[in-house]
Amino acid sequence: MSRQTNKLSATAVKMAKPRDKIFRMADGGGLYLEVSPSGSKYWRMKYRHAGKEKRLAIGVYPDVSLVRARGTRDEAKRQLAQGIDPSTAKRLARQQGEQTAGNTFKVVAVEWLEKVHQHEVVPEHYQRNKRRLERDAFPIVGMRPISEVTAPELLGCLRRIEDRGHIETAHRVKALCGQVFRYGISTGRVERDPTPDLRGALRPSKTKHYAALTDPKEVAELLRAIDGYGGQPTTIAALKLAPLVFTRPGELRQARWADIDLEAYTWTFEASKTGQPLIIPLPHQAVTILRDLQGLTGRTEFVFPSIRSSKRPMSNATIKAALDRMGFKGEMTAHGFRAMARTILAERLHYPEHYIEQQLAHAVKDSNGRAYNRTTHLEQRKEMLQSWADYLDALREGADNVVPIRAGT
Repeated sequence: MSRQTNKLSATAVKMAKPRDKIFRMADGGGLYLEVSPSGSKYWRMKYRHAGKEKRLAIGVYPDVSLVRARGTRDEAKRQLAQGIDPSTAKRLARQQGEQTAGNTFKVVAVEWLEKVHQHEVVPEHYQRNKRRLERDAFPIVGMRPISEVTAPELLGCLRRIEDRGHIETAHRVKALCGQVFRYGISTGRVERDPTPDLRGALRPSKTKHYAALTDPKEVAELLRAIDGYGGQPTTIAALKLAPLVFTRPGELRQARWADIDLEAYTWTFEASKTGQPLIIPLPHQAVTILRDLQGLTGRTEFVFPSIRSSKRPMSNATIKAALDRMGFKGEMTAHGFRAMARTILAERLHYPEHYIEQQLAHAVKDSNGRAYNRTTHLEQRKEMLQSWADYLDALREGADNVVPIRAGT
């Protein structure tokens, strides 16, 4: 005969009073309520598995009601019928739950940020990417197990960014999520990266031939990143000189000591696009950089020789690679220093366009259609470049309000 089950009532369980010793109130089917002298009540189930008598801890009353305790008992009996030990199944489920809680998208992302990303990029870029994930990804998929995050979920997250009109940011967050997933794959928390499934799902960002930073706050971050860069001395010098003189990247990396007069604060060469001679007035910051570098490369032909051979100039990929390593991939290029200077000199410092265009070695002509020669507006351009260098110094030092200097015409 089968034993009677469901002997207890909710009222009987609630009204059970403690005694001098622990006592049990059986509900049948192995389920019982254990009442301690302190008054605490705990649900347990007695069962046999593999010939051994065992106990399954179900939970504390009233957190676990009579109905829930019976449900657990019935599930345990189904497991026993299948040859499964309920206690073992409970322990494995708890471990899996703990593992899942430790493998959420946010947990993996924070681990990637701290163990990998912050050692790859400069602090400002690390903080910027961390804020992007915190603002745009964590609220939507942060608490989801990373192995369960799907492409549609990510797309919903990115659509919210698009709806704010931040198309480029949506693409950057997608790229960051891809890096988190790839880290998760390498650490065994997820099997695949779903971000490639989103190819073509986002609105395209505006094509830029040369990525450039033109916001003063972002320029300040870039300048500080360059100051903290730990690359080759010649690369660091080129990175520091590039924003000061904003020549074409090829003109900078092929600069020759013979063309530079550190006493006269000038650099004279033939512009690569127009073929016309150009004089670059050097601000004192540029001269300081070059004098420091002269002790290292002054005996070679090139100011920035290749690390493989002093007879060749620096590779055309060196500056871009350095900017990428600093975390500005897709945001700044070697050519971008020209766009940066042109934009800020015109819009912030209010210099006449023809001064800027001549300094950029563009084909500028006067009102009679004649091309300006290399000495035209030399004094004005000298003043402009020195003001520009001082402006960059102020940005680097974190000045909140850099006062633009309006040049005379």
